[in-house]
Amino acid sequence: MSIRGQFKAGLLCATGITCAALASPALADEAADVPADVAAPASAAAAADAPALVGSAIVVSATRRDTTIMETPINISAISGDDLQEQHIDDMRNLGAFTPGVTILDNGPRGAGTIVMRGLSASDTSATAGDNSNSAVGMYLGEVPMYYDFKLIDINRVETLLGPQGTLYGLGTLAGAMRNMPNRPDAGEFSFEGSGRVFDMAHSGDTGYNGYGVVNVPLVEDTIAFRSATGYYFTPGFIDYPYLLQEPGTSLPQPGGVDNPLGSEADQDANFTRGKDLNFERTFTTRNQLGFYADDLKVYVTYAHQETKTDGRSANGGGVVGEGRYEGPWRYMEPAKRSGDLLSLEVEGNVADAVNVVFVSAYTQRKAEYQGDNTDLLIDLDYDYEHFPGFSSYNQSNQKEHAFTNELRFVSTFDGPFSFVAGAFWNRQSYRSNYDEYVPGFPAWANENWGTDLETDPSVDGYAHEYSSFVRSTNDEKGLYGEASVHFTDDLQVTGGLRYYKYDAWVNGGSYLPLWDDDYSSRSGSTSKDGLVYKINASWNIAPEFMVYGTWSTGYRIGGVNRVAPCSQEVIDIHEAGGQQNGQTLCALPNELDFGPDETKNAEIGMRAQLFDNKLMLTLAAFHVSWDGIQLDGQTTYGAIGITSNGGKAVSKGIDVSFQAQPLPGLSIRGNYSYLDAHLTEDVPDLLSIAGGDLVGAFSGDRLPGSAKNKGAIGATYELPVGDNALNFGWTATYTGNILTRVGSRGGGEKLPDYWMHQANITYKTDRFDVGVFATNIFDTYAVTGVSNDLTRRNLVNDGVISRYYARSVAQPRTIGVQGTVRF
Repeated sequence: MSIRGQFKAGLLCATGITCAALASPALADEAADVPADVAAPASAAAAADAPALVGSAIVVSATRRDTTIMETPINISAISGDDLQEQHIDDMRNLGAFTPGVTILDNGPRGAGTIVMRGLSASDTSATAGDNSNSAVGMYLGEVPMYYDFKLIDINRVETLLGPQGTLYGLGTLAGAMRNMPNRPDAGEFSFEGSGRVFDMAHSGDTGYNGYGVVNVPLVEDTIAFRSATGYYFTPGFIDYPYLLQEPGTSLPQPGGVDNPLGSEADQDANFTRGKDLNFERTFTTRNQLGFYADDLKVYVTYAHQETKTDGRSANGGGVVGEGRYEGPWRYMEPAKRSGDLLSLEVEGNVADAVNVVFVSAYTQRKAEYQGDNTDLLIDLDYDYEHFPGFSSYNQSNQKEHAFTNELRFVSTFDGPFSFVAGAFWNRQSYRSNYDEYVPGFPAWANENWGTDLETDPSVDGYAHEYSSFVRSTNDEKGLYGEASVHFTDDLQVTGGLRYYKYDAWVNGGSYLPLWDDDYSSRSGSTSKDGLVYKINASWNIAPEFMVYGTWSTGYRIGGVNRVAPCSQEVIDIHEAGGQQNGQTLCALPNELDFGPDETKNAEIGMRAQLFDNKLMLTLAAFHVSWDGIQLDGQTTYGAIGITSNGGKAVSKGIDVSFQAQPLPGLSIRGNYSYLDAHLTEDVPDLLSIAGGDLVGAFSGDRLPGSAKNKGAIGATYELPVGDNALNFGWTATYTGNILTRVGSRGGGEKLPDYWMHQANITYKTDRFDVGVFATNIFDTYAVTGVSNDLTRRNLVNDGVISRYYARSVAQPRTIGVQGTVRF
């Protein structure tokens, strides 16, 4: 039987369990005894990369060398490529339910999922656009750091490293890292895999579909190969926008009063049009690799591109104007287009059978274009615009971030009790954004009713252009790192590591108010800092089937500059004199321009065991993380623009448990559970902004937002032999406990209800093809996964106008479909 067949007949690495579970005792012994250097195949053609499996144990490279899970003395989980496909895990947003210790808030296709590891987040949950960056979690595609939700096509495995990873991984691994490890080109033989899926989604009027193809072509036998994975995804929307303005500036956004804001049916017909299923996702993705192989050399050139489009949020407005669970109350469509590009060179060579030398150089780029309903922001800022009965506003944002990354690493391969990893790292990130706000129809009304002199000629550029800003910033991070291990015996090892880092950050920005003032103000600011993080790790294989380990480590997140236009010198002078700038002023004062690094200290113990003739695998980890100088969400004095500042201390402690069992031939049961207690240990005054511009504090003991205190999953697969083939039955249930939307639920924060999700599949499998049916969210559970803004803004009324600022993100409804895969 093939390696793939052995693994599928054994225990699947579902639900993110640290897989070393086994198809048979013989294979179990083989996998447990395989040393790290056996993980690489002997032939040049097959040596493209470490295989996913040795025996039936997943091989990982999180320690920068290839080891089985049982040999890896850190808290790591791994999901195989087969499991990604069977559990319909298309991107990072779907990983959280199957990975212990990780909460991923699915905010829809407008942004990548918001990842919270071990509760290390003090930010409000967001339903608007998700994350397009996350400086607490390192996201990697292969060896290249890039926080982007590339589709998980042709992926060998996903490795999740829990806890600070500051020594071997820089660039935002304060809480941990996720590594998507692709399959590599194979210079030995041609292969092709094609897969397609068609499905129906509740509360949607469209049929979804997606498909991908993977082709591997040897160009020069055993020497050069090309591999391409390309796919297209259409996921239907399920959120309607029933109150879109027919003619902005003329149509009335609120034709009725406070008691009946939308007016009569005739009022609605006269002013609104309905947008159907606007939160759809259309994604094109491709990853192309060229591999070169020699006796002691591997070279990969990779280009990846992905583009995602949508027209709305996956959210409702909390019923504030009477909209339903799957309706958004906003006045404008909110289209978004995101794209990511990666071009990398990876070179690995061995010198004298003593040291592997690895060099990685990459250029990455993210672009985003957004349009959103901006009406409620301007109402909340209380500029009296709402006195215009037809007042509405929309914004447009264009963002671009590109990075140039280089890393040189040396990994010892010689025999002996001593081994090491050492390297140097440099990353430069550049960011630029342009942001504009428009108020259709307002200038003409203001000239007539306020006696102003605003431009009203539609032929003049910017006649309804109310605000504009630009930001340019650069972050440079450099690091030197090393880890050394000593094996006192075959079963006992100790590892120590250090990393020195230094960063420099710079920002330049400006803003102006085209309707009110032609002057454009701009300023610059900069900051820099260096530091040292360290790690001590030890493990003891008490028996071949039982390992214990302990880790003491520190992590860091670099500081930087806030991407807000700095205040002009005139505004600074007025502020320092104790005055207050009149009118619209949106800018950052000198003390609001930058923020410093925050740091974590992590103490952890864990164990792994294979019991009952390897029919049960069990992992357990307990941890305590101290967090200091927390990077907090704040706001500017002028304009209440979101910025980052430092303040407070917190602790995160808990346990992660996972198991995988094979009680009967063909039957696999797996599960995981995480308990997390993450809370402030120091008061943070004036932390949270509420309606009206007031600030409220948070206090020691307040629980941190964004992650579930209790979280788990349980699932089973049964493989029924059908001749030479098999019929596979799978079921998984995931539980997400309640999540706070703000620190301690203060300042209008709330506790989101817990929920269960169930999914199942039946698949007929052969060597050449698979075909089956599947269902996700079987019971069509309505789950709120996050919110935008807070309850103080939910029922806010300003001069008779009801704010629609508040939003609740909603989980994807029940989906039922068929899928098929063919291989040759």
